Amino acid sequence: MAKQVKLTAERRTAIGRAAVRKLKASGSVPAVMYGSKDKPEALQVSKRDINALLSHAAGENILVELEIAGKSRLALVQEVQHAPLGGAVLHIDFHAVSQDEVIQAEVPLEPVGTANGVKNMGGLLEQNLRSLAIECLPRDLPDVIRVDVSALDIGDSIHVREIQLPSGVSTRIQLDLTAFSVLAPTVEEEPVTAVAEVAAGPEVIREKKEEPEAGTAPGGAAPKEKEKK
Repeated sequence: MAKQVKLTAERRTAIGRAAVRKLKASGSVPAVMYGSKDKPEALQVSKRDINALLSHAAGENILVELEIAGKSRLALVQEVQHAPLGGAVLHIDFHAVSQDEVIQAEVPLEPVGTANGVKNMGGLLEQNLRSLAIECLPRDLPDVIRVDVSALDIGDSIHVREIQLPSGVSTRIQLDLTAFSVLAPTVEEEPVTAVAEVAAGPEVIREKKEEPEAGTAPGGAAPKEKEKK
């Protein structure tokens, strides 16, 4: 299940680019918390604390207990904006929830084990769904949903309806969707090596010229006799 951690936040009154630059220079990160019943509230959290929180998170869904002015609010880290260069945290969105409120989240799917069709038959495990859209109470929110694929042979599949969900968790997507399957190995045809034979060109038969007989001028004409004076 998603681990619930404590995080201190302060209300933020200064709004605008200049205020945000000043806030970041002081070692804090701007944030906002919103919920279905409350108006959005501008907050700020320590950069060091939020970096520690994100680095130790087991999954994408992080449940936090926000301490704001001595009061605790349960919230889900909804979105974290990072700088394109360096990856520094620029802004955080918190979604306020209550312990008895059903929440919706995307939870990663993770295959466990090596499929028999892959291990012994040379097949390929294909993961069609990388995450699963679920509904549950905050206390039941899982970090990840693991699926045992070791029994799959070539041609076998695991559909959403066959995934064993944790207690208190239900899915919001079609149950007949394929989550994992094992494909047959791809047989590559060996290229046919063509023996390049040098084809002989057509034989050109040239007519042999007859050599002129002795005393015969070229072209076959007999030489003219000298006239006697």
